[in-house]
Amino acid sequence: MKKPVLFSFFSGSGFLDLGFENSGFDVAFVNEFHKPFLDAYKYTRKQMGHELPSFGHSSSSIEEFLNGDEGKQFSSIVEKAKATGSLVGFVGGPPCPDFSVGGKNKGSEGENGKLTRTYIDLILKDNPDYFIFENVKGLWRTKRHREFYEEMKDKVVKAGYVLTDRLTNCIEYGAPQDRDRILMFGVKKKHLNKKLNGKGITPLFNWDAQISVDRQLVMDKTRWPDMNDFIVDNDVCYSKVIDKELVPLSVQHWFDKNDVLNHPNSKHHFQPKSDKFAFIKEGDDSKKSFKRLHRWRYSPTAAYGNNEVHLHPYKARRISAAEALAIQSLPPEFHFPDTMTLSNMFKTIGNGVPYVAAKGLAETVYKFLKGHC
Repeated sequence: MKKPVLFSFFSGSGFLDLGFENSGFDVAFVNEFHKPFLDAYKYTRKQMGHELPSFGHSSSSIEEFLNGDEGKQFSSIVEKAKATGSLVGFVGGPPCPDFSVGGKNKGSEGENGKLTRTYIDLILKDNPDYFIFENVKGLWRTKRHREFYEEMKDKVVKAGYVLTDRLTNCIEYGAPQDRDRILMFGVKKKHLNKKLNGKGITPLFNWDAQISVDRQLVMDKTRWPDMNDFIVDNDVCYSKVIDKELVPLSVQHWFDKNDVLNHPNSKHHFQPKSDKFAFIKEGDDSKKSFKRLHRWRYSPTAAYGNNEVHLHPYKARRISAAEALAIQSLPPEFHFPDTMTLSNMFKTIGNGVPYVAAKGLAETVYKFLKGHC
């Protein structure tokens, strides 16, 4: 099989893309509307020695690719990619606050919610050989949003795609955080080398292939330590508080793995403006904001918008960008430029897919394409 090609949308700073890049995919086109995120995307790839996408970067709104001259130009580069003989796919996770339980909840009519429909419309217009869709669990679990989700699925099925989807927690791939995401994969039925016999592709698409963690077992709270009194730089050995098998899912393990104190983004954190930083217990994540992480537990969802603040387990401050990147399981060499604002750093981190989850998904997709197309 020739190297599969991907066109990336809502790319942010490229956490999801990086998983695919490092799993045998050619990310040939990158679209991110927010320029600071796109600038960070370009910077990180340059620092890591990655090649530029062959069809370039774009900061256009995705709506522009549907109609007019830009729509025609976009269709032409998709056709050029297909002409190489490689399977060509789209990947994207449209902005999700309109479907998030803790967000705006405006659904498909919200400003961001409409982008999900646009992404599906673009798939229908340009007919990639396969696609990946990622979004929040609210799109699955809220009745009104689920109806919209099923409507979108029905559209692509009628256009000749076969689908499989899964509500996945990123901790199942080894990320040190509780983060639910809908993952959906679709492929043109005409590309399959086996008859489905009415069973769909789910039996062929092995969602469990890269899953390394039993979610139910690991998220049993009795297996993890409770809150501790907050003491600056207090040293607690993991062997006294958790089983050895849980260590790779802990915040401290990833802090150590990424050497966060010497990471280029180690100094990038907001300065304390309240004395409450010094009184919240280690592991007290019961409130919407000012959640103090526990070093020997996994993190709550890495979401740093809407006034949600995550505090360092044993320092009287918020976590740094380096520490947040570690919680998102990015490799230690991934870092942002000094010129990027703190707000943009934490927003793009919170929007991203944990790298180990992205890579696990990418490897599963790659194996499917190689074996069944």
